[in-house]
Amino acid sequence: MIGILIFPDFQLLDAAGPISAFEVAARCAGKQLALRVLALNAGPVRSSSGVEMMARDFKSANAITTLVIAGGAGVTDAARCEATRAFVQRLAKRGVRVASVCSGAYVLAEAGLLDGRRATTHWARTRDFVARYPHVKFEPDQIFTRDGNVWTSAGISAGIDLALAMVTEDHGEEIAQEAARHLVLYHRRSGGQSQFSSLLELKTPNGRFGALLSWARENLDAPLTVEDLADRAGMSARHFARAFAAETGTTPSKAIERLRLEVARERVQSSREAIELVAETTGFRDPERMRRAFIRAYGQPPQALRRAARAG
Repeated sequence: MIGILIFPDFQLLDAAGPISAFEVAARCAGKQLALRVLALNAGPVRSSSGVEMMARDFKSANAITTLVIAGGAGVTDAARCEATRAFVQRLAKRGVRVASVCSGAYVLAEAGLLDGRRATTHWARTRDFVARYPHVKFEPDQIFTRDGNVWTSAGISAGIDLALAMVTEDHGEEIAQEAARHLVLYHRRSGGQSQFSSLLELKTPNGRFGALLSWARENLDAPLTVEDLADRAGMSARHFARAFAAETGTTPSKAIERLRLEVARERVQSSREAIELVAETTGFRDPERMRRAFIRAYGQPPQALRRAARAG
């Protein structure tokens, strides 16, 4: 049985997205959906949008085998709630598969379930999350992560991707893909795909590295080493690397790779340029290096993305 944990001022889609994914997957698998919405107190629970969802209390969780924790504006109070933390800890100790959507990761972190584990959350909370939980192996540029029996996902709609990944584990890839089609998703995103539509979302609109990133995007055929970027920014390489990570939530090398991926993907999907030429002019140089980067970021090699774009 699946449990969805909510609290006052939860984000509605954090709960409704996975619920819909599990519902459709169960129908595709020819099974009855076994799911309960849970909260500290039974009854209607108001989301941040004002829409309410009916919940049962924690005493109704005896049959739960998967627990998905929603995020939202009220997550701070939920994470500080001793009874909520104890409930999550108890289920995890029992071997229940536990997961969070968006800022629901704060509940898992406060319960001590993310220490030493890979985890992610909404990109806008990167700086705060890293500062609060230094023992978590935080991965800001991920749709979702899995570390053992603990799963986390990025912002809001990424909860659907996490739920479909769980469907794959429970029912197989075919059912997950069928569910994705019923949900009218272009494709089911892999956990390794970036949660950012653009690297520039990693910084504030007036971030001090904005001009540098714009320059880098126009010069992707250059080496763009940390030393090159630091020199352009007028900083020592060591100080630049620390300042850049603090500002953006990622390293300079990962940022440059992300820029290269964005431009390369656009050209792969919208042109007939040879893959080798795209790799050369976007700074990957070696097509095999670009292929590995595509698989890490998008779950597919460049040729597969080009075929999909042409088929669409």
